[in-house]
Amino acid sequence: MKQKHFIDIHKGITAPMVLFLIYLFGRWDNSTAWIYLALHGSYGMMWVLKSMIFPDKAWDAKCSIWYGLYIWAGLTLYWISPWIIMSFNVDNHSAYNGLCIALFAMGVFFHYASDMQKHTHMKLQPSALITDGMMARCRNTNYFGELLIYVSFALLSHHWIPIAIIFSFMAIIWFPNMRRKDKSLSRHMEYEEYKKRTSLLVPFLW
Repeated sequence: MKQKHFIDIHKGITAPMVLFLIYLFGRWDNSTAWIYLALHGSYGMMWVLKSMIFPDKAWDAKCSIWYGLYIWAGLTLYWISPWIIMSFNVDNHSAYNGLCIALFAMGVFFHYASDMQKHTHMKLQPSALITDGMMARCRNTNYFGELLIYVSFALLSHHWIPIAIIFSFMAIIWFPNMRRKDKSLSRHMEYEEYKKRTSLLVPFLW
């Protein structure tokens, strides 16, 4: 099996898992629980659709069942947010939930729009450096979008543990991937100029 198969299956069952937690803890009247289900559940479904329509080649590598289970274990840490919401009956103010929804929506835009641009660019100009559109001011706009998405999930839980998990993933996986990407892109003649006018993760800031 390929890495993407383990990832896609995990993402795809997020909605049923969150619904099961609602059932398990009886949080049928908790509006935050349903908002979380809508956001994380739809994100999982969008991920599976993205994998079919404009897949990321990075996840095409074959892996053993044990490595696949390792991937699953890591992704399952993201389910701590809904477990906290259900087990502690976290039900936020509607304005706070609205902020989380807005963060999620912006994250989806940055994440999927940049991935679509990268996918299209690699098909039409595979040897050229992407320096416009979603990548004009940030070299890792897709990661920025993903950050907003997972921060919105963590904020809904109103707990520090999901935030700590996000920063752990950033330190262990995201930043090393970004450094490898920068090293790979440095082969392009225009890379140094492009690097000077772009941020690493957060557009216009850092």
